[in-house]
Amino acid sequence: MTQAAAMMSAPDAKRFDGTTFGLYAATVFLWGVSWIGIRAQLGVVAPEMSVLWRFLLSAALMWGWVLVTGHQVRFALADHLRFAAVGCCLFSFNFISFYYGGLSVPSGLLSVVFSLASVFNLILSFVIFRQKVEPRVALGGVIGVAGIGLLFWPEITGAGFNAAALKGLGLCVMGTLFFCSGNMISTVVQRRGAPLLSATAWGMTYGCVVLLTLNLVRGNAFVIEPTVKYVGSLLYLAIGASVLAFMSYLTLLRRLGAARAGYATVLFPIVALTVSTLIEGYVWTPLAGAGVVLALLGNVLVLRKPAAK
Repeated sequence: MTQAAAMMSAPDAKRFDGTTFGLYAATVFLWGVSWIGIRAQLGVVAPEMSVLWRFLLSAALMWGWVLVTGHQVRFALADHLRFAAVGCCLFSFNFISFYYGGLSVPSGLLSVVFSLASVFNLILSFVIFRQKVEPRVALGGVIGVAGIGLLFWPEITGAGFNAAALKGLGLCVMGTLFFCSGNMISTVVQRRGAPLLSATAWGMTYGCVVLLTLNLVRGNAFVIEPTVKYVGSLLYLAIGASVLAFMSYLTLLRRLGAARAGYATVLFPIVALTVSTLIEGYVWTPLAGAGVVLALLGNVLVLRKPAAK
């Protein structure tokens, strides 16, 4: 086993205590309702620009937190390369993919696709770190993917073959892969001893550099939609869904490892689909219900610890 693999497979031996439960609850709620905020950002401002505004504000708040608490600021070049990789995966391309996917996919379904992060985490652990995949895990992955297929089946087989929905699904899957890749890198960063606050602040900063470059290349206008809906969703996404949620999730990642922390993604769709039903008027069908059940069941199979022998 490589040194990186050893780091990945040795999370802190923390019990699932009240603090850990609180981190789970915060992560599930903050990210579970964030999908409706993403949808509220779409329309006038280019998605790349909305993500840039979000993480400029988040990075400023994170750096204020780092400086007030006196956390480490200087790091070696090798650490900065890892921070930059985290910024690309977690704080830029991940969200650009989901923002564009949200143009044609209801917010609740965005979260269902994102729940496959638990499956992708384990696949990437096998590909990158050669960690063994058990038959139960493989079965869970197949069931989870089948559930996503059922959810999108009406769009895929509808009149005229809805290519927009299929493209949105592909973008959401790509965003989830970026997120999971960031999980792998972030875990290695934390195992190497970088303080969580400092690493997150640097990661968001590098993410902003990527986003700024992309906006300049695309010639996007540096504007903010002056509406209560846009500004309100921007503040929530920057503070609640970025600073607070990412700190909660990355702390879970350090305490429990990528697989157990991934349980939080199983619960996102329950919150997000409820909000989507109430606010967006998402219409449930028997096929959609079966798809959600299969997607959640697949995640539970992937993440459930095997019975002790």
